[in-house]
Amino acid sequence: MAKRDTNQQTQKRILILCVDRDGDLEAKAAIKTPLLGRAANLDGAVALALKDSEEPDANAMFEAVSLYDRLTAGKQADEIFEVATISGTDLGGVSADRKLVAELNSLLETFSANEVILVSDGFSDEAVLPLVESRVPVSSVRRIVIKHSESIEETAAVFTKYVRLLVDNPRYARMALGLPGILVLIFGILWAINYFVQGAIYWYGIAIVIVVGGFLLLKGFGVDRATRDFYRWAKNYEPPALPIQISNYTVIAGILCVAVSIYLGITNVFISAQPFPTELGGWISATPNIAGFFILGLEDLLSVGICIVLLGRSIRLYFERDSKLLRNVALIVSIAWSRMILDGTAKLMISYYKGQSTVVGLNDPVFANFLFTIIVGILIGVASVLLIYIVNKSAKGFFKKQDEKIEEI
Repeated sequence: MAKRDTNQQTQKRILILCVDRDGDLEAKAAIKTPLLGRAANLDGAVALALKDSEEPDANAMFEAVSLYDRLTAGKQADEIFEVATISGTDLGGVSADRKLVAELNSLLETFSANEVILVSDGFSDEAVLPLVESRVPVSSVRRIVIKHSESIEETAAVFTKYVRLLVDNPRYARMALGLPGILVLIFGILWAINYFVQGAIYWYGIAIVIVVGGFLLLKGFGVDRATRDFYRWAKNYEPPALPIQISNYTVIAGILCVAVSIYLGITNVFISAQPFPTELGGWISATPNIAGFFILGLEDLLSVGICIVLLGRSIRLYFERDSKLLRNVALIVSIAWSRMILDGTAKLMISYYKGQSTVVGLNDPVFANFLFTIIVGILIGVASVLLIYIVNKSAKGFFKKQDEKIEEI
């Protein structure tokens, strides 16, 4: 065994490797890789050439077999040659490289090469060469470039092929035919309405700038793809269940109400809180007055907006028979009463700033009203907790979710 290993180390085991990075061998000829040996590679090249006679990878495989024959005929006693083909995938990129590496590792386990002669079509050398060199030294690279006839007929055939590609492929036709077609159409319209002599060239130049600039803008920012994706989404859109729709609409309405309430609060400050101070100390002392008028301006619509959001959520929880419905209803009541607390707070700050109230006590009606709203708010909170407890006890069969304890509610 040791003698065999020594012989393998002294021998030059050279692998002639053909690389099909885009996976045409498997995609077009349905031949699984890796291919090892002259017969397998020759059969694979013939099958690929029969499927697509213009395929460069077939010519690269033929060259690999031909190179194997030439080197085998003139090999030294200590040289062993083998020919193989590996392929990637038509996806390219990382997936193709990972498949190439896996097949190369499998080949090296079967034929432990000391060096590799790489044969490729020349387009994938930069991507493939580092992958091979990281595992086995590459002694030579053979690039295959397909020779075309220089005759006029052959040139015309190639030109016709690419013209047909521009016409038949919608992806290229939009740019090669669509954009010039629009410009020619605009020119024809301007000529037809008899403005050609009266400055049509000027307007045609403007049209070229607008059309080309608009086209580049749409393509550069992907507006066409975004529009196409939005159309597909709108076409296949399925609205959610009715409770979820109601909840979503109430959230939007509630957010709009809150935004408008902030605007109304700011507007009320500019209308009612003037004149504004000019010094920093005056701004500090006027802060309660400004805050009070701001609260008076937003309190109504702010409370309504939050209650609308919670109401929509309550409707959804009712249809879902979720026990969180009770807490949500109690929260709506508390938010509705918080409007009274905000109103009492704002009036208290404005009253003491303007000197209308000088003594803090129950004799002051503004302070008494503020204290009343606080106490009533606390009582409403306690009553809501008791109501939740009672309803939850009496409606156990209605709610589906009873995992939470009554103490947590």
